[in-house]
Amino acid sequence: MTRKPEPSWIEARLVAARPRAVAALLHWFRNLDLAEEAFQEACLRALKTWPEKGPPRDAAAWLVMVGRNAALDQLRRRGRLVSLPPGDPAFGGATEPDMAERLDASGYQDDILRLLFVCCHPDLPATQQIALALRIVSGLPVSRIAAAFLVTESAMEQRITRAKARIAKAGIPFEPPCPAERARRIELVAAMLYLVFNEGYTDAHPDSERLGLCAEAIRLVRLVLRMFPAEPEVMGLLALMLVQHSRQKARFASSGRPILLEDQDRTRWDRRMIAEAAILLGKAMRSQDPGPYQIQAAIALLHAQAVRPEDTDWARIEQLYAALEQVAPSPVVTLNRAVAVMKRHGPETALALTQPLAQPLNGYFYYHGFRGTLLRQLGRIAEAREAFGQALVLANTPAEAAHIREELEQLRER
Repeated sequence: MTRKPEPSWIEARLVAARPRAVAALLHWFRNLDLAEEAFQEACLRALKTWPEKGPPRDAAAWLVMVGRNAALDQLRRRGRLVSLPPGDPAFGGATEPDMAERLDASGYQDDILRLLFVCCHPDLPATQQIALALRIVSGLPVSRIAAAFLVTESAMEQRITRAKARIAKAGIPFEPPCPAERARRIELVAAMLYLVFNEGYTDAHPDSERLGLCAEAIRLVRLVLRMFPAEPEVMGLLALMLVQHSRQKARFASSGRPILLEDQDRTRWDRRMIAEAAILLGKAMRSQDPGPYQIQAAIALLHAQAVRPEDTDWARIEQLYAALEQVAPSPVVTLNRAVAVMKRHGPETALALTQPLAQPLNGYFYYHGFRGTLLRQLGRIAEAREAFGQALVLANTPAEAAHIREELEQLRER
């Protein structure tokens, strides 16, 4: 006798099936709200049906069939007609195996990519991109997304509603994208998912509501990589996320204070994540087309593979940041190269490198924090105190603010 799945097991299947199912429903209905409503109705029926009859062979195929039929029934009752793609096997009473075969076809890679692209459409600001992806693709409750962004549930609901309204006006085409357009969409999707990851990584101590955003971003990047396994930058992005997330347990003290990389307990780093990242990066680098994510992952791996802080290959890290400046120049990249320069050539050389960054990074927390560190090392205490004071004003999280207050306290003691 087959054991019935537990509710938590059913929930895991629904979460895993969501991107494929919502993407297929969006393909047919061409309406984000309608696709989401159809999927939610299918989930409700799954919670009633699966405990009695057992799970279907392909959860996504079952959810698409049930959701599509439920939505069409509701639209007929409302007297509305919906134009669906002609010749689709979902018509004419397609079986679950038919639907599963259709969902596994290469065309549905473009459907899932379209769903992700809808969420990171260039017309949307970054905050709306992230909120929409977490709600539509990941299915996170609005209350949880709101808690992660420190806003009220109603404010987050309005943010998502505004994003959907913009998407409806954008008129995104539903035909399969050409290779050039597909590459552009993958690039935009990768950038959006890295934003999701960084939202969690910035304040990912164990008690933070944001911690789950890192794991969710990694899950979605794995989904993209399964669809496009030959994309080196997607491999690089996943490697970068894994290395950064591998340090999660060592990044914060029990008080919530952030622990600098060189002071972290490296025995608490997740070596399995680091090993997987190394394999991914090695495979990506064989394409001999290093992009920004691959280079950043290589830098992160050099830190992760050093047994002790003094074993860090700062010369190679400086070279990689110089390469990153060529591929994706920005003041933040130069600031990060200045850290390697400080380690190799001392604070005075690094401070000179940061001088041209004063204007573009004037509102950037890490610029003022790093500048304060350099000035303190040079014995310029008054200037260091001023730089740390500016950093304190710009702190993004309570943990960052607490760290800067400690720096200021040490200066007062001196």
